[in-house]
Amino acid sequence: MVPRTLRQGIETLMLLRDEVEMLRRVPIFSRIAPAKLKLLAFTSDRMTYKAGQDLFHQGDVGDAAYVILSGSADIIVSSPAGEIKVADVELNSIVGEIAILCDVSRTATVRATSPLEVLRISKEHFLKLLSDFPEMAVEIMRVLADRLNHTTAELTAARAAKQPQMAQ
Repeated sequence: MVPRTLRQGIETLMLLRDEVEMLRRVPIFSRIAPAKLKLLAFTSDRMTYKAGQDLFHQGDVGDAAYVILSGSADIIVSSPAGEIKVADVELNSIVGEIAILCDVSRTATVRATSPLEVLRISKEHFLKLLSDFPEMAVEIMRVLADRLNHTTAELTAARAAKQPQMAQ
């Protein structure tokens, strides 16, 4: 029989290995050395949410970024007309980084749409990674530029649909 503390230690190491492997699948972390990913996984918090639970709310202080390890979530923005779902979040995505990078409050609410498992990376660790790995910053810019491109396309389509058809 394996002593309880040894068994817990082995389980922790296996969990850490799994988290490192999951982080490698996230595009912004794909080029980071495994040793750094292990440190990131070790210093981050693995958290679970039930469907319907919020990871954070629009207007909250941006104190962490979240990597989606399993499950899915919606990104929701409050408006005078009520809540508007603006995007889906899926496996290997990162959310919450905008508030960290721009040093602003949360721009949206993130709500689990299924059982959700995430790795919560503190602002301090996230910013340290960016300074240590400039290539990670480039990947984040790509992700943000892709989101901006998608948002611009949706906004253009919505505005075009609102405008009266021009007379021919």
